[in-house]
Amino acid sequence: MVVDAPPSPPNAPPRGRRRWLRWVIAIVVIVVLLVAGVVVGVWVKLSNVKHEDVTGDLGATRPPKVAGTALNVLIVGSDQRDGKNAKYGHRVSGERTDTIMLAHVSSKRDNAMVISFPRDSLVQLPACRAKGNLPGQQPHLGMINESFNSGGIACTWKTIETLTHIRIDHFVKVDFTGFKSMVDAVGGVEICLPERVDDKKALLHLAAGRQTVNGEQALGYVRARYSLGDGSDIGRIQRQQMFIASMMKKVMSGETLTDPAKLIGFLDAGLGAVTTDPDLTPGVMKDLAGSLQGLNAGQIRFITTPWHYSLTHPGRVEWVQPQAGRLFQIVAGDRSLQGVKGGQTKVPRSKVQIELRNGTYRSGLGTQVAAGLEQRGYHITKIGDAPRKPYPKTTVLYSPNGETRVPTLTKDLLSGAPKLVAGAQTSRLVLVIGDDWKGLKPLRTDDSEALKGFDATHDTCAS
Repeated sequence: MVVDAPPSPPNAPPRGRRRWLRWVIAIVVIVVLLVAGVVVGVWVKLSNVKHEDVTGDLGATRPPKVAGTALNVLIVGSDQRDGKNAKYGHRVSGERTDTIMLAHVSSKRDNAMVISFPRDSLVQLPACRAKGNLPGQQPHLGMINESFNSGGIACTWKTIETLTHIRIDHFVKVDFTGFKSMVDAVGGVEICLPERVDDKKALLHLAAGRQTVNGEQALGYVRARYSLGDGSDIGRIQRQQMFIASMMKKVMSGETLTDPAKLIGFLDAGLGAVTTDPDLTPGVMKDLAGSLQGLNAGQIRFITTPWHYSLTHPGRVEWVQPQAGRLFQIVAGDRSLQGVKGGQTKVPRSKVQIELRNGTYRSGLGTQVAAGLEQRGYHITKIGDAPRKPYPKTTVLYSPNGETRVPTLTKDLLSGAPKLVAGAQTSRLVLVIGDDWKGLKPLRTDDSEALKGFDATHDTCAS
């Protein structure tokens, strides 16, 4: 039985399957535009990109531009369900967003970061003026994606600058109609599944292991909720980051960049759904892409803003300090993450995949532990019940090639020394929670492992 993550309150925007589709498109489009560095003929097609001027809505007090040539691009996914998007759900007036990210490209053009802001983040929202059919926003404590509903992309831009003190240079707003075509245009994208998936709701039927999915299968993969991972927003963000990293490797490979027809097809599939600020012109994109031709997948990192579930507002998340503040300072100052010191672990937590099994009769314990481990940077592949109950002692099952990851995990466990069982038939760690479970060790204020994230070379099949 798969255990669901904590539900959002009744007044929260719906967690539609389209959110993850928009997420994938937004990241891939912006990275390809910045990194591809293709011939001028391809860039002519960027004239089809739509523009929206928001400079008059950002306010007089904005963060300073610390590094003149560094670039910070706000990315949002628009849930506008009319026209070509009508087939993805019932027609609803207006727009919403469940996707807010910030892409940072260093001034030396030798590294890039993509920071994800969880949609359920509870934050202090700034004032935004009414505009068109949008009502505007009064300062208040609310969910981070309310700003887009209240004041559009300009209010979201202002919100992120206010919260992070990072000067944003451009925005990219993306809808989701071209996703399947983008995947097909590059000849499919490689994923890895820990076990077979048969999800009738997502129309997804895939074997276990490493495989290349086409556009239709990829659509099912990003739609799936209960059949993959732990069912939480954070878990799916991690999974989608891995998917994007895989697509990015494919797009940045010689197989794609040296094939003009394939590359043009990929760009065509996504560019028709893009809106940017007027200053992000085709010429700016072309020049930037040219300066980034030497950037490789290992120099692009994916990071989720450090978070924890709110104790006072169930279903919401709050940002963890000082880690979140440190991340924003690094970006605002155009500094590298290479100097950030995390926990003294044998392997990075981002490379540790864990299947959680609740071996107790304590309902919801698996979800609770998963949230704590995800907060520390681990990847949870599945939550379920142990085949027999109760387990008297918390146990870690691992295969021989997962041996170096056992100390990494056990370092964060509080329930004494867990029982270790080697030789298990699994390519990942399995944590069975026993009756002796007392919780995870508290996060130290100097634990910055979550700031490291993972780069675009990440292999989801790695054990």
